[in-house]
Amino acid sequence: MQNTRESGLESLIVDWLVEKNGYDQGTNEDYNKEYTIDETRLFRFLEATQPKQLELLGVKQSRLKYSQFLDRLVGEIAKRGVIDVLRNGVKVYPASLVMFYMTPSEKNPAAKELFEKNIFSVTRQLQYSKDNTRLALDFCVFINGLPVVTCELKNQLTKQDVEDAVYQYKTYRDPKELLFSFKRCMVHFAVDDARVKFCTKLAGKASWFLPFDKGYNDGAGNPPNPNGIMTDYLWKEILTKFSLANIIENYAQVVIDENKKTKKKTEKQIFPRYHQLSVVRSLLANVKANGVGQKYLIQHSAGSGKSNSIAWLAHQLVGLEVNGVAVVDSVIVVTDRVNLDKQIRDTIKQFMQVSNTVAWAERSGDLREAIAGGKKIIITTVHKFPFILNDIGTAHKGSKFAIIIDEAHSSQSGNMSSSMNVALGGDFDPEADVEDKINALVEGRKMLTNASYFAFTATPKNKTLEMFGIPSSQPDGTVKHYPFHNYSMKQAIQEGFILDVLKYYTPIKSFYKLVKTVTDNPEYDKKKAQKRLRAYVESDEFAIATKAGIMVEHFHDIVCRKIDGKARAMVVTSSIERAIEYFYAIYSCLEARKSPYKAIIAFSGDKEYGGKTLNESLINDFPSKDIEDMFAEEPYRILVVADKFQTGYDEPLLHTMYVDKILTDIKAVQTLSRLNRAKEGKFDTFVLDFANESEDIGNAFSRYYRTTILSGETDPNKLYDLISAMEQHQVYTEYHVDGFINLYLGSAERDKLDPILDTCANNYKKLDEAGQVEFKSSAKGFVRTYGFLGAILPYGNAEWEKLSIFLNLLLPKLPSPKEEDLSAGIMESIDLDSYRAEARSMISIQLGDDNAEVAPVPTGGIGGKQPPELDLLTNILSIFNDLFGNIDWKDADNVRAQIQRIPGMVSKDTKYQNAMKNSDKQNARMESDAALQRVIFNIMADNMEIFKQWGDNPSFKKWLADMVFNVTYNTDGKPFSGEATV
Repeated sequence: MQNTRESGLESLIVDWLVEKNGYDQGTNEDYNKEYTIDETRLFRFLEATQPKQLELLGVKQSRLKYSQFLDRLVGEIAKRGVIDVLRNGVKVYPASLVMFYMTPSEKNPAAKELFEKNIFSVTRQLQYSKDNTRLALDFCVFINGLPVVTCELKNQLTKQDVEDAVYQYKTYRDPKELLFSFKRCMVHFAVDDARVKFCTKLAGKASWFLPFDKGYNDGAGNPPNPNGIMTDYLWKEILTKFSLANIIENYAQVVIDENKKTKKKTEKQIFPRYHQLSVVRSLLANVKANGVGQKYLIQHSAGSGKSNSIAWLAHQLVGLEVNGVAVVDSVIVVTDRVNLDKQIRDTIKQFMQVSNTVAWAERSGDLREAIAGGKKIIITTVHKFPFILNDIGTAHKGSKFAIIIDEAHSSQSGNMSSSMNVALGGDFDPEADVEDKINALVEGRKMLTNASYFAFTATPKNKTLEMFGIPSSQPDGTVKHYPFHNYSMKQAIQEGFILDVLKYYTPIKSFYKLVKTVTDNPEYDKKKAQKRLRAYVESDEFAIATKAGIMVEHFHDIVCRKIDGKARAMVVTSSIERAIEYFYAIYSCLEARKSPYKAIIAFSGDKEYGGKTLNESLINDFPSKDIEDMFAEEPYRILVVADKFQTGYDEPLLHTMYVDKILTDIKAVQTLSRLNRAKEGKFDTFVLDFANESEDIGNAFSRYYRTTILSGETDPNKLYDLISAMEQHQVYTEYHVDGFINLYLGSAERDKLDPILDTCANNYKKLDEAGQVEFKSSAKGFVRTYGFLGAILPYGNAEWEKLSIFLNLLLPKLPSPKEEDLSAGIMESIDLDSYRAEARSMISIQLGDDNAEVAPVPTGGIGGKQPPELDLLTNILSIFNDLFGNIDWKDADNVRAQIQRIPGMVSKDTKYQNAMKNSDKQNARMESDAALQRVIFNIMADNMEIFKQWGDNPSFKKWLADMVFNVTYNTDGKPFSGEATV
């Protein structure tokens, strides 16, 4: 009869490891509890592989030397960890012992023979405790007698699951037991028939278990397995000999974090999560099968461990061989975030097994010297990359590169791509004629055939998808682009690896009223005026102080106690000036309440403010480079930022974000995702948003919640349309372009180049405003689109390349069309009458469960400017107060209920009914307004607030009258039944 109990699952796993994977099956008699080793297999391995070294130790002849050897071995494991002991062996005077033979290369039969002498074994129901002999672990995996993996199993058929296994580890597996002490084993697995979790450091209740699942439907869990148990990938894939050896050699690691301020060092043991192992192994297999010259887009959620994935990929690409020949000569890691430059650099250095193979390029010449010096991995930032590439020259045309791009948004487009590719491809010959140079530039824009590109991002744009994604032809003839590998935001949130930053989202509404301070009623451009009014209100000193007070109060009342009393908050502002204002306002609030906490400000460069030149170092009173470290230390709890730390900043203590900046699309996702890093004791996050609508934030996140797909490809024929639009204005001719390019590529001086550009610029200035708008927008559209398409089109176009160079240098000389500012002067005509900010109901923004499609790169640029819409100042203020100010109702619920009943009361008015049946719409509206006035007077006793607003607030009166008429008007004159939705 089939065993459906836990022991049946245990037997299934152990039998597969032994019968199908060549494991030995150990027994409790083989296990030495005092030293936590499979003593039998340890000495069998050493006897078979290193008998002379074992003889030097004299362990057979002396019990004392036997004990001394084991003491030394377990001491080294305690100090260095089992991973390092397996990798690098152990020295015991006078012997030097290999504890594990590494995976052999393809053409090394001797190494293959030694690898096969490694003893992989599994012992079930391991009685591990000296003091309590009844305690038993479901099974333990050993390599050459050293424990590497422990496992607790549960079975859903007996109403227990993976969480019960986690509870067992936290409650009954004492980390003081030698087997469960830190670094003694590589990993501890909790397993049932549907889920897998793991932990690398058991610490009782504080043990932190992470999912080790494949994921299902872009979410948590595992897919149904038609050939077996859902979790059998653990023993059939992960715990196979070569897989486990590969993890030990290339993934698992003890890394050291050092606090710059305190110099305190902490160790943590790294083990790859399933999605990390999957993406790196998939990429390596693809590179090995297809060689260089490929493109890969990896869509991995923010906070999913991209730095480690990049590090593992980089150092394994260096060692990848086919028939004994290296597939890649050099790996270049490009990041667009300065703080990640060092983070990735340090991570890779800790993972590299061969010393002196990693370099970083910070200035001109570094990259060339690193490659010439045999450095295999070179790390740089996208900002430094163009300068570094200038010195590579043509010496590396025959070399093979892997270019790993972290957050591939800006680092692989336009001229950056061209300069990178020309430099690495080495095709540019300064002695060639103009035609050859142009052709070299055209080819230089293309993705290199001697390089593979690996683009990692959580939020792929349409450009990124089209450049690096996998094309897939659709039945309708369109071509969609997909990521090579996806670890979705949905899966990361559901697995608890990152937190859902939208779960506790609170919009903060500002209530204010602007009043006219001039006697006349001038007209202004309505759209521009409203923008100025919004900026005026939100930057008012009283408004800033009010919002700062809300932030500080919220932080002290709720946030500061989060994450075991260590929570931090970030204030996101729209400009450096606003950040400075907020910093001082928050400082005043903290001082007033005698708070033990302090704030830090972060922005780039210098800023003139209050008659002084300020920068973040002067305001903070410590160097800019220390901001990250200081923010993690007391008493600093609130970080006020202007564009800094909104991407790439990884601080798990960051719990709450106060947003007073419009955030759209990728910026919204990247900014709010700073909160999502998981940490022990961190159970939630808060967002208080003063500037955005919850619907807009939800839409932004939905694009990147599951798999992001490009719906179609950019049409290169649009470039011809843009050229036609430019040529009709006769700003330049073919003669101008060709003459300029000949001089430019011939290294002519400015006095030869500028006359041609100036002639064309003068032609542009003679155009009317509409012509200038059309030409300049078309030129910008051409330059932008060609800069992108030039890298991915299969065939180059020399004429496009020449025109792109010409327009890039002409555009700065073209003034923007002069435009009269019809909103000027409005600020001198108004005043802020009242202001308050109020938190609305906290909401959980729910995201859709479909894959999101993004449209191709827009090629437009053609279009005229819309004429200004002029309106009276009173109307502008009325609409503005309606849209942004709102009314400060004292009894909002009663008002809302009363307003909902008003349309029904108006529709029963006899004169209004007759007008609807017997007259036109204009007369009906007049009777509706008259009936509404009578209703307002009748309800005056029930609701004085509505009556007062009706009499005093023209915007409210207009809105109510419009709403009532729109709801009630019908030509048959029948009364409106029901209530209006308000």
